[in-house]
Amino acid sequence: MRLLRHLLSRVAEDRLLVVLLAAAVPLLLAQPEAVHSLHHLVDWKTIGALAGLLVLSRGLEDSGYLALAGRRLLTKVHGERTLALALVLFSAALAAVVTNDVALFIVVPLTISLRAVADLPVGRLVVFEALAVNAGSTLSPVGNPQNLFIWQSTTLSFMDFVAMMLPLGLALTLLVLAAIPLAFPSLRIEVRPGSAPPVLDRKLLHLSLALYPAFLLLTDLGHAVATALAVIGVFALLRPRVLRGVDWLLLAVFVLMFVDLGLLAALPVMQSLATGIDALPGGVFTAGVLLSQAISNVPATIFLSGFTEDMRALAWGVSVGGFGLAIGSLANLIALRLSRQPGLWRDFHRWSVPLLLMACGLALLLGRFGFG
Repeated sequence: MRLLRHLLSRVAEDRLLVVLLAAAVPLLLAQPEAVHSLHHLVDWKTIGALAGLLVLSRGLEDSGYLALAGRRLLTKVHGERTLALALVLFSAALAAVVTNDVALFIVVPLTISLRAVADLPVGRLVVFEALAVNAGSTLSPVGNPQNLFIWQSTTLSFMDFVAMMLPLGLALTLLVLAAIPLAFPSLRIEVRPGSAPPVLDRKLLHLSLALYPAFLLLTDLGHAVATALAVIGVFALLRPRVLRGVDWLLLAVFVLMFVDLGLLAALPVMQSLATGIDALPGGVFTAGVLLSQAISNVPATIFLSGFTEDMRALAWGVSVGGFGLAIGSLANLIALRLSRQPGLWRDFHRWSVPLLLMACGLALLLGRFGFG
């Protein structure tokens, strides 16, 4: 009951949740026949995967070992700019291997743990980690959901797909790295003297680490919902306090996003806009960038794939579209929510919107010189 009261009190404070609820009303009024099939608009596999990752990452965070790793990192890295560089490179590389969402569930809690040790711009570090995973995940067919969808829709081999995305992925990663000197001064990190060491829970660490690979494997095999319920059940029995610290409202946000975006995509005006793709400067690439800003890059990929055969241009467009507005990539929303830092949305757009414009220019320049 305490958890339920806590969730209800937070619903009214969650602006994004309120906006999504308000947006659903006119969309449903325009399509009243869709009321009975709203559950079909939700990708429950994604919701299940997100729920499991929320619990497991919270378990790792509560174990205290991420905070310990952060302390040891600060003994090796002594400047803010160097720390940002290390975290961005780690985030980008990790995203190419384990997907952008999973990378964030590892890197963001680690970054948040640094707050207890030193006065750092943690929020800005999280912003750049979000940008980094969007850039790094571009390199691999398994780096993000849209790449996986496009890869499965073509006859390209794994390495052929990597070759197709390599110029853009490297360019986007270098673009994020180039912005670091502008965002982070070359100040020395002053570790807070006398800060209490983290309380370590070795059993919780072992439990979380043991469940992580099994969860990812079973989720990849298509059992995300059942596996997430099993993970939640295990923690409810063995470590119920971990569940109390999970941002459950993030799941509600994602469910509403799927509903709102599904209703939006079904509107006749969206269908008519899709038929005008070829008339846009840059064609499907531009359509991928712009539509990602409205409905996020994964739904944009699925929607536009029915109107084009140029999968390279589509893949490049939705990858660049992950920058810009926070809704451009679901990874952005996850990072901003995991940070638990008020006012971070403004700081995110301060960097992501200019990077979107520069990324568009870089992508078009690469295409002109035959790299794409």
